[in-house]
Parts: sequence; structure tokens; C-alpha cells
Amino acid sequence: MAEPEPRKKIPLVPENLLKRRKAYQALKATQAKQALLEKRKQKKGSQLKFRRLESFVHESHRIVRDVARVKRLDSKPGCYVLKNTHRLAFVVRMERINGVSTQVTNTIEELRLKKMYSGVFVNMTPVSLKKLRIIEPYVAWGYPNLKSVRELILKRGQARINNKKVSLTDNTLIEERLGKFGIICLEDIIHEICSVGEHFSQVSRFLCPFPLSVARHAAKNRVGFLKEMGKPGYRGEGINQLIRQLN
Repeated sequence: MAEPEPRKKIPLVPENLLKRRKAYQALKATQAKQALLEKRKQKKGSQLKFRRLESFVHESHRIVRDVARVKRLDSKPGCYVLKNTHRLAFVVRMERINGVSTQVTNTIEELRLKKMYSGVFVNMTPVSLKKLRIIEPYVAWGYPNLKSVRELILKRGQARINNKKVSLTDNTLIEERLGKFGIICLEDIIHEICSVGEHFSQVSRFLCPFPLSVARHAAKNRVGFLKEMGKPGYRGEGINQLIRQLN
């Protein structure tokens, strides 16, 4: 009968040495995790720098393009001459103005079109036509009819009273602000805007820019939205169709 093999003795490791090994392994794991996070952070930072540089180049290109476009308009004869008898225009901001020239930004602010898809009425003069030509790639404008003016004012007409936007549902507010000009109700405002009367500037300033309604898919599907609504620029009487879509 074979003799049983003697059992091998497992060398004992001191407890303090085991603790040191465990602490060392934990330290190495922490260092590896920190190195990985640092590498990701550097990669993200380089991507962010590239995006900023790309944005800067794009904005610089837009500024150069705007300056060149305005120079061409100035040298083009008859560009700022009114060619029809329409005296009232409606302007809708359609594009963002990030990185555009200072002249375009100032003109947008002067016309109070600070928000996307907001609209204002403008009295057509050679000066206002020049402003519209300057910002034409970023707005849609044309000549509204009486129906469009009435629908806009009745549905979206607002005025800023005591630093608050108030809907024009009370003729008393209109009479308090515009009574000195002989305007006491909504119908008087509509008539003054449509006829571009003597107090058109006071009435248009009394009215806040019209916040138009845009479909939710506009932000996600920009190409489809522009295809549906049309590109910025001069629309003529076609602005009435745009008002129907956005009102």
C-alpha cells in the first residue's frame, strides 16, 4: 500500500504585509482612474478649443461677408429707392445673428427685433428701406394687407405698461396712453397702422414686437422649416402667407 504524500506547507504571510499590498493595489487603482480622467479632460479641452476656433472663423467670415455685401449695396444704383407706392411693411426676424457685423446688430436692435420670430411694422421710407437691405439675409419682409394687420393686432397685440407686457383687451389703457393723439381703441390703432397715419411712429412704439408662433420641429429640423416657410429676404405681398402660418 502506497504511503500518503506529505501535505505541502503554505508559507504564512504576515498580516501587516497583506495590508500593505492591499493599500498599494488601491493606490494604483486610484492613480489609474485619475490618469484616465485627466486624459479624457485633455481630449475634451482640445475638442472645445477646436470648436471655439471653428466658431471664431465662422463668425469672422460672416462679418467679412456682411461688410462686403453692404459695400456692394452702396455702390449699386437705385438699391435704396422705393419702387412702389406701399407705405407699410412687416418685418419678421428669421435667422440668428451670432458673429454678424456691428452694423447688422445695431440695425436689428433699432428695429426691436431682438428675439427670433418676432415681427414689427415699419413705415417705408428710403431710410427704412436701407435698414431692411442691410439686414435682409436675416429677416423676411413685405407688404401686409388689412386682414393681416387686423389679425396680428387682435391676436398678438401687446403693450409695455409699467415694465410689464399687457394684452390689448382694455380700450381704457389705449386711451390713457394714446388718447392725446386721438386714438382711443383697437380699431383706431389698426386704422393708424394700415394708413401709416401722422402718429404711426408713436403707435408702433406703443405696440411691442409681435411674438409669432413657430412649430416645435423648427429647432430640430431647420432645413425642413426653411423649406416650409421660405428663405429670408423680400417677400412682397407674400408676407401675408407667412403671417398666416406664424400667427
